[in-house]
Amino acid sequence: ALPSLRHTVGIGYLDPAAVPEGATSWAELAAPTDEPLTFTPVAFDHPLYVLYSSGTTGLPKPIVHGHGGILLEHLKMLALHHDLGPGDRFFWFTTTGWMMWNFLVSGPAVGAAIVLFDGNPGHPDLGALWRLAEETGTTYFGTSAPFLLACRKAGLVPKEIADLSALRGLGSTGAPLPAEGFSWVYETVGERLQLQSLSGGTDVCTGFVGGVPLLPVHTGEITCRALGAKVEARSADGTAVIDELGELVITEPMPSMPVGFWNDVDGSRYREAYFDVYPGVWRHGDWITINSRGGCVITGRSDATLNRGGVRLGTAEFYSVVEGMDEVVDSVVVHLEDDQGGAGELLLFVVLADGSELDDDLRKKISRELRTALSPRHVPDEIHQVRAVPRTLSAKKLEVPVKKILTGTPVDRAAAKGALANPESLTAFAQLAQRRAP
Repeated sequence: ALPSLRHTVGIGYLDPAAVPEGATSWAELAAPTDEPLTFTPVAFDHPLYVLYSSGTTGLPKPIVHGHGGILLEHLKMLALHHDLGPGDRFFWFTTTGWMMWNFLVSGPAVGAAIVLFDGNPGHPDLGALWRLAEETGTTYFGTSAPFLLACRKAGLVPKEIADLSALRGLGSTGAPLPAEGFSWVYETVGERLQLQSLSGGTDVCTGFVGGVPLLPVHTGEITCRALGAKVEARSADGTAVIDELGELVITEPMPSMPVGFWNDVDGSRYREAYFDVYPGVWRHGDWITINSRGGCVITGRSDATLNRGGVRLGTAEFYSVVEGMDEVVDSVVVHLEDDQGGAGELLLFVVLADGSELDDDLRKKISRELRTALSPRHVPDEIHQVRAVPRTLSAKKLEVPVKKILTGTPVDRAAAKGALANPESLTAFAQLAQRRAP
């Protein structure tokens, strides 16, 4: 029904011969021809692709990126930060729904070959991707912090099941990587590779803080701010701070900031998304601490912050403790503010391992672990068991939409179900909101 449709290409995914009638096969499309390549010059900011934000804070944003900005940004990151070039085999475990796919497929721009994987990284077991690295001679292995922590929790020792001698770099993003993740990588994957923890976003299709071969790696820290990224931590009064938790802001233009949002004719949604809090300064929505040597620690979304008694608590450290317990498979925590100025309510939702039950003993154990490892302020007011934590297609937790649902926002307005890997998981939170309604 698309009026602009000219051709249909059938890709025989499981059966190479299964091409719909009237469609061109992939083999025909990719067949060599004598026709010379032609190139159409376009403006630097000519739209290249539309990427949708993951939906962690609500309805996804349709972010339009430009040709020149993306090319410059990815050349910088891949060549200078990841040290990739001809002879490298570059892998990042991602689906096409995550910006890391776009980042990965820029690999050939620096002469690197890319390694692609489609399927479940836990099938037949969590060693699948590590064995793939051996099979392909991968030199840079990219993945997410939750995958590394899942391998650690499973007691996996990758260097014992695969020859990873070709590996020079290991990238981790998608969520903050805690100190124990750093230790696990160097103890079980390899001592001579460089672990690069990164943070960025679909909004810029890159990382604005990450690693670089010239600087040492410190446990639990992202090494530095990226080249061309003027990243600062801002205090509540808007001043830049060092060695203090603050809002992550970008104070000068980066190469790959969006050229706009799709169908945002007057730019109002674009400005509202990034520039409403600090006029002229990009507010990204993360909490960051930048230390005196330039190292960075991201502690979660600033709009999902647990603010108890005036003390801001990041969610990353919370999950590190809770999900480190054998009984807990996954979790999400939200803070519901008190309109009267009180401490509000801290609600923890847990997905339990098979055979575990959320009884009083387990509730006390979770509270004790949080009090001991963090502080009394981290002890939840309520702990509930759920069948699944809502996650985006790129596996990020939906803290802000869960909070919105629990405070009365209808599910369809709080989150875009099409952007979720498990939209049915929202039902439990909507039901709880109804039960809690006055």
